[in-house]
Amino acid sequence: MNKKKKPKQQQSFIPFQHPKIREIAIAQVTDKYSGYPSNGLTPMRLARILQEADAGDVLRQMELFEEMEEKDPHLFSQLQTRKNAVTGLDFEIIPFGDEERDKAIADFIQEQLSSIEGFEDMETDLLDAIGKGFAVSEIMWGYDEGHVVVQDIKARHQKRFFWDSLDDSFKVRTEEFPEGVLLPENKFIVHKYKARSGHTSRAGILRVVAWMYLFKNYDIKDWVSFAEVYGLPLRLGKYQPGASEADKLAFMQALIQIGADAAGIIPDGTTIDFITTEKTSSSDLYERLARYCDEQISKAVLGQTLTSDSGGGSYAQSKTHNDVRHDLTVADCKALASTLRRDLIRPLCLFNFGEDKRIPYIRFDCEESEDLTQTAEILGILIEKTGLRVPTSFIYKKFSIPEPEADEEIATPHAPKTDIENLPFKDTASSEQIPLVLNQAKEDKPGSQQRIDKLTNAALKKGKGTFKRAFAPVFKAIEEAESLEELKAMMENEKAVDKLYASMDVSEMEMLLQKAMLYADLEGRVLESG
Repeated sequence: MNKKKKPKQQQSFIPFQHPKIREIAIAQVTDKYSGYPSNGLTPMRLARILQEADAGDVLRQMELFEEMEEKDPHLFSQLQTRKNAVTGLDFEIIPFGDEERDKAIADFIQEQLSSIEGFEDMETDLLDAIGKGFAVSEIMWGYDEGHVVVQDIKARHQKRFFWDSLDDSFKVRTEEFPEGVLLPENKFIVHKYKARSGHTSRAGILRVVAWMYLFKNYDIKDWVSFAEVYGLPLRLGKYQPGASEADKLAFMQALIQIGADAAGIIPDGTTIDFITTEKTSSSDLYERLARYCDEQISKAVLGQTLTSDSGGGSYAQSKTHNDVRHDLTVADCKALASTLRRDLIRPLCLFNFGEDKRIPYIRFDCEESEDLTQTAEILGILIEKTGLRVPTSFIYKKFSIPEPEADEEIATPHAPKTDIENLPFKDTASSEQIPLVLNQAKEDKPGSQQRIDKLTNAALKKGKGTFKRAFAPVFKAIEEAESLEELKAMMENEKAVDKLYASMDVSEMEMLLQKAMLYADLEGRVLESG
């Protein structure tokens, strides 16, 4: 069992409510035994098992579902793929709101869930509801330095549970109460999956594929019997009319031995004819029926067949479908997140914070993979062109880049060796492009006074109109002032100065200064590169 870390908040703490520490649905020795209802399974027997489940007693149905997974490799593989699509995902705890208390609760829950040993195994146990309609796990509560923590989460077999026929209440059979007892509050995680509308006992996917499983079993049984004799010809023995019963028995034994060992002895005067037949069409019929059943099972479990059956489509089509249809994965993630929030996160908040309203959320990272290059380009355009304010934490998370620590070395781009003469500048630059004044001074030595003077003159010449438009309100105020005293008084009036600044359009000037800084940076890089 894991040793839970003490949360940063609330150093001294008394639980608001006390959880039930005693284990309720203790695992029994009989849990591992089964009635094996699939032995000799017939349509009539399957119908009776399903009818029992409709009445609330799901014991035989759950035993049948367990055998179906064990006996059918294809079905097992499909269910395993469906579950792994969720258990392999990362998760995060999202605060209920923006208050500091909400963030503190979310940090505590994140710490608790991350410290649960075998958290993915617990997810797998709960996702067993996909096939069987529901899955139950019992929470083993404990204390760590005054805090209520999760010490362990134990899966409970579905056949221990049932619905009371009187009031349809959900109960568990225990050693103490074999007739069943209601599940205590905040003690069990009950995950339900609704493949279709109706009662939970009828909502699992295995209920849907049970008939395909039955038909496939009939088909495989006949196929195996066919394959057992398909490679051997029919041995037809002929004996003399006066042969005794002992001779006939010995002759029959010889025929059987010839089929099994390809060797045998027969009495003198008897003959054996070997009759061969071609039954290719019959062989294909068995295979086609088995493949059809597998395809229907794949559709029910994964939502498609291209990634689970050979010959179902091209490789490109298969890649498009992915292993599990994405909408099913999203639905599984949302359903599991809702269950964990209700039956695990809420009790943790209730016991440790007395809070049962502002419960944080758990979210699984089930978004489809995207083109990160395209995402980077879009973010660059939004930030540069529209001035969109994007938090750096979002960018770090989006590209799965850890945020650097305070003293951690940060990777920076190396300064390129820039050759001014080979820069792709043109003299016909528009106002939206970089003014190409470097061409006017490219024959001078970088960093020389002559070059700097030429660049300055070119910048002043190009920015003449910019300065004139930016300072137009100032020039107008100077012209309208009748004396220096009036101009001085206006400059000392804060409201008048604010109004004057507000009327100035300095956007072009800011762009010009940015370009000037770019030129200065280029000049500096040229000098550094030697």
